[in-house]
Amino acid sequence: MSEAEDFARLMRELKDRGGLSYGVLARRLHTSTSTLHRYCNGEALPAEFAVVGRFARACGASAAEAVDLHRAWLLADARRRAGATAPDPVPVPVPVPAPDQAAAAVEAEPERTVVVGPAGMVGRAAGTGPTGAESGARPSWYRRRAAGVAAAGLTAGAVALALLAVTGPDRGTPHAGAGPGAGIGTRGSGGSASAAATPSAPGAAPGATPTDPATGTAQPSASSGGSATASAPASAPPPVPGRAPAAPLKAAVRSHVWAAGCDHAYLAERGPGSVPPPPVQADAPAWATAQRAVHAGSQIVEVTLHGTGGGAVVLEGLEVRVGARRTPPAWNVYQMSQGCGGGLTPAVFAVNLDAPRPLARPVAGNDAGNRLPAPAFPMRVSADEPVVLRVEAVTTGCDCDWSLDLRWTSPAGSGTLRLDDGGRPLRTSAATGRPVYGYALEQGRWAR
Repeated sequence: MSEAEDFARLMRELKDRGGLSYGVLARRLHTSTSTLHRYCNGEALPAEFAVVGRFARACGASAAEAVDLHRAWLLADARRRAGATAPDPVPVPVPVPAPDQAAAAVEAEPERTVVVGPAGMVGRAAGTGPTGAESGARPSWYRRRAAGVAAAGLTAGAVALALLAVTGPDRGTPHAGAGPGAGIGTRGSGGSASAAATPSAPGAAPGATPTDPATGTAQPSASSGGSATASAPASAPPPVPGRAPAAPLKAAVRSHVWAAGCDHAYLAERGPGSVPPPPVQADAPAWATAQRAVHAGSQIVEVTLHGTGGGAVVLEGLEVRVGARRTPPAWNVYQMSQGCGGGLTPAVFAVNLDAPRPLARPVAGNDAGNRLPAPAFPMRVSADEPVVLRVEAVTTGCDCDWSLDLRWTSPAGSGTLRLDDGGRPLRTSAATGRPVYGYALEQGRWAR
């Protein structure tokens, strides 16, 4: 059973036990009956857990059942973003001829071997062919010497290949990275997206993301393709003096999260006649990339963290890094919705990018009058207990490039995980005083 099917099964069980119809539940969840039906049948997955949380409460789920449903949604959502992974290709062994086979080949074609004999005697190069006198005058030691030289050459080549396979290149050296991808992403050995940097261990498998030994953060690899996921080796190797341990974490970053799934705004240079209609939230990364748009005024970033080893990892804190502050561009603001809302305000880490030293401050949420506790460090994450961090950054005075550094510790060591936008900084720009456009469905165009 796939992650999505397991999540749908849990939703069906809660619905059947609660005794509420799809119509009643849909009204309580602020969604359509057909959409809820697709959730319960495994044909679709909610973009945010807020809908799932309201569903669990409406069905009377216990605390343990709500945790199980949350875990199932996280696993299904991570699988949806990562996509199906292709199996690793099976290497085809290359046969190495034995010395006696090489000798037989040399004896079969002695005229194609260049051999240095005693007293400066040199055989002819391949293809030149010996003269009649030379071919009849070659002694038996000539052929034996040729076979010995060929066998020695094969043996030396095999030893060199074995040494190269054992030693390999210096794994602590950063490799040339690929261009950053659009939308969500991370730096790491996997996906986006990837937007997370992971320290790499000396014993990491070939193809793992190289790291910067000074900072313990991963550099984008040429094979990452702007993935959204950052990952580390499945098991933490013993720490090496002078080098940061591998992060036993996998992070999936969503940088285009809309409030209530529908409320957001982008800043774009193009005029309203050249901008296509607003997308749904799932298509926002591609839409924003095509329009070269940036987040206007605020940006919500959601990070899903999984442990990759057998033990637990403790998340200690979140730091905000502002890499650049520019004057906001004089572009147009495009609202993705004319207004939407719901009874849920998720608990978040709030960031004021205009502050000299921005901090990630925990802020409590609200669900239809019920207070949701503010997130607090330390947090515990493992392969079976994922954690979701939600960060909301705002600005009214700058065009800011920023990223997040997540401090972690485990029995194998400690380090920092870089969270960004597919290898690029996250970007949020102020939009105060700019023209604001909304999409008029009845007219099929953007209007002020």
